[in-house]
Amino acid sequence: MNLAITLAVVALAVAGSPRWLRVAQREHYVPGSVQRFGRRWWFGTGPPNLLLAVVATAAAVVAVFVPVVALVSGIVALIGPLGLSLRGRTSKLVWTRRLRVLAAVSAVLLVLVAAIGLAVGVGPAVAALAAISADLVVDAGLAITKPFEQRAARRFVAQAAAALDRVGPTRVAITGSYGKTTTKGYVRHLVEGTRSVVASPASFNNTGGLSRAVNEHLTPGTEVFVAEMGTYGRGEIADMCRWVRPDIGAIVAIGPVHLERMRSLDEIVLAKSEIASAPTVVLNVDAHGLAVLADELAPEHTVVRVSTGEHADADVLVLEQGDDKLDVHVRGALIASVTLADALPGNVGCAVAIAGLLGVPADRIAERLPGLPSAEHRRQVVTTPRGVTVVDDTYNSNPAGAAAALSTLLALPARRRVVVTPGMVELGPVQDTENRIFAADAAGVVDDIVVVGRTNRGALLEGARAGRADVVEQPDREAATAWVRTHLAAGDAVLYENDLPDHYP
Repeated sequence: MNLAITLAVVALAVAGSPRWLRVAQREHYVPGSVQRFGRRWWFGTGPPNLLLAVVATAAAVVAVFVPVVALVSGIVALIGPLGLSLRGRTSKLVWTRRLRVLAAVSAVLLVLVAAIGLAVGVGPAVAALAAISADLVVDAGLAITKPFEQRAARRFVAQAAAALDRVGPTRVAITGSYGKTTTKGYVRHLVEGTRSVVASPASFNNTGGLSRAVNEHLTPGTEVFVAEMGTYGRGEIADMCRWVRPDIGAIVAIGPVHLERMRSLDEIVLAKSEIASAPTVVLNVDAHGLAVLADELAPEHTVVRVSTGEHADADVLVLEQGDDKLDVHVRGALIASVTLADALPGNVGCAVAIAGLLGVPADRIAERLPGLPSAEHRRQVVTTPRGVTVVDDTYNSNPAGAAAALSTLLALPARRRVVVTPGMVELGPVQDTENRIFAADAAGVVDDIVVVGRTNRGALLEGARAGRADVVEQPDREAATAWVRTHLAAGDAVLYENDLPDHYP
């Protein structure tokens, strides 16, 4: 009987595990990420899930004496936490090779734990505890499979490194807390027409993404390769630089993005500064810690300093003159006065500096500046067939970008202005504060704020309380967009600020 109950509980846990596998996939297979979301869902989404967690835990304890009660824990593991679906709506589970391996390892771990329980005579109770800890089991699977996945990736990295050596482009690596994708697009645009250039697509900014970008997109005759590099901590950019071997490295911004993982801005600077393995480094010295880093690197590196006015002696100065007009100075000479809506001056300055280092003449840079592209889903302004103006900032999750997007909304000639947001995430200890600030700023100038989901609901509601905006709560993105379609008409404008996938509560 104990064997049958134990197997049934394990089967229920395995059947419910895809929700946690999906979290692992969405969080880039980082060990520890799944249990972090497990805590959020079980204990931070209200009484129903908390009650389920308590019932399942109690059932596991009681199963020591009454084994059949362990099935209660298994059923909870299958259906809960409520709201976190098995396959997902906005971020669907994709059964890649890596996910299949992780699923198999996680299932084996569940079976092994249950077998140990059977060996000591409490199989159903142990299986019940494992079932309600499925997020921890998947995290254990991530830790076990990580070295094997890294070894498997080396073949593609070696192939990419060989391709870079064979084609021989000048290699540019760009990082930053935010703005790196936008700056990468700016560099590609400024260099095109002068030199043949390939940039890593979208946000392919880790080892797997970059090796894939090289292997699939680098072609003979490419003169410049621009790589975006992201990181969740020290060592990741250094690993990428070992095989990309950039000639030019750039840090475009430092901010509280991923502060939840890296704990402090100084730690973020240390992680990003690994890009200084390049002999030439472009730094936005207005950003936290980068002026000091520039001074530290100067004796052994060629350092190009970029500023928006805070450091008047910078090599590249981009000065705002009002009405979206930017004056671009390179080593004291004005090379362009250009109107660029929704372009952050620091990103423009870094791109201009990199283009200059790549041999693009100043007059050619000035000629191409007015056509700088917008990054997809970052302050993109479109008008729907119904006449509603949409500011799409759904790929944004940092305070500076959110503030800029709000300014974009306010600049629109609209009859009614609405902000739709789930708030910003991964800001660590400042997350609540930054979301309160954003909501307070928005509530003072817009007509409606639509708060999406639970993740930042408390902070957003608190921030918006003193403003003039009406506040509406919606459970998810679909409900929020339905509200917009119902309540907005031609002549109105809406800002979609950030968009959390549905593995967030």
